[in-house]
Amino acid sequence: MKRYEGLFILNTSGKEDGVKELIDKISAEITALGGQIETVQKMDKRNFARVADKRHTAGFYVNIIFRAAPAVAVQLQSRFALSEEVLRTIFTIAPPPKTTAETAAA
Repeated sequence: MKRYEGLFILNTSGKEDGVKELIDKISAEITALGGQIETVQKMDKRNFARVADKRHTAGFYVNIIFRAAPAVAVQLQSRFALSEEVLRTIFTIAPPPKTTAETAAA
């Protein structure tokens, strides 16, 4: 299993209340495919630098670090591409977690 970092840009459509439910839905999707979630980092709602669609001028950013098989990342990419609730997804291989000795030295 590889360690992945997924950046999700969520379509909140002006309502901040639905963000928690969307994050839970994404987390459930990852675990349903056999992934293990390590960290969920909620970021802020940010305006887009370039607006391709006038309906979506901003999105809520969420960073999720998880472990999964390489095939799972491909499946997640295709599933979220069809979702109206998730505007964009980017999956990268996450760096290994820092040990306590490395964090103390930094």
